[in-house]
Amino acid sequence: MARAALFLIDGFEEIEAVSTADILRRGKVETDLVSLEGGLAVKGKHGMEIKADRLFKGLRREDYDVLIIPGGTVAYLDRPEFLDFIALAGKAGQKIAAICAAPVVLGTLGLLKGKKAVVYPGFEDQLEGAAILKDPVVTDGTLTTSRGPGTAIPFALEVLKILSGAETARKVGSGLLFSA
Repeated sequence: MARAALFLIDGFEEIEAVSTADILRRGKVETDLVSLEGGLAVKGKHGMEIKADRLFKGLRREDYDVLIIPGGTVAYLDRPEFLDFIALAGKAGQKIAAICAAPVVLGTLGLLKGKKAVVYPGFEDQLEGAAILKDPVVTDGTLTTSRGPGTAIPFALEVLKILSGAETARKVGSGLLFSA
C-alpha cells in the first residue's frame, strides 16, 4: 500500500489539505497528517483546527512514497529542519507534491530549476529557473505542483494517479462526481 505524508503548519490552506487527505484515503493510500507545530493540533488559515496523526520530529522520509505540502502560507520557509528534509527528498528523487504557495518551498530549494511548474498567482518570481505554466496541475518528473484552493481536487487526483494508477484515480473521481 502506498504511503503519503501531508505536512501541516499553522496557516495551512484547509481545503487543500483536507481534500487531498480525503481523496488519497478514499484511494487506499495510507496518509499521515504530519504536524510541524509543537503538538498535534494545527490551526488552518481560516480558523479550522485539524488534529494531525503524528509530529514531524522523528519522521523518516524513506517511509513515504510522496511528501505533500499544502499552501495557504510560506511559513514552511521558517523551518530549517523541514527545508533540509524536503531538500534531501528532492535530491534523492522522492516524489513531492506542493499546491498554492507551497511550490515556493521547492523553488527556494532550487528543486524546480529546469522543470515545468505552477504556483498561486503572484508567487511566480519565487520559482527560480522553472518554466511557469498556467495549467491547474503540473507533474514534471517526481515533482507535482498545483495553483491553489480551486485546484485541490485535480491536484489530489493527480497524486493518487501517480501512486495508485489512472483507474484508481478515475474511480475515486467518479465517486466524487468529478471527472478529470
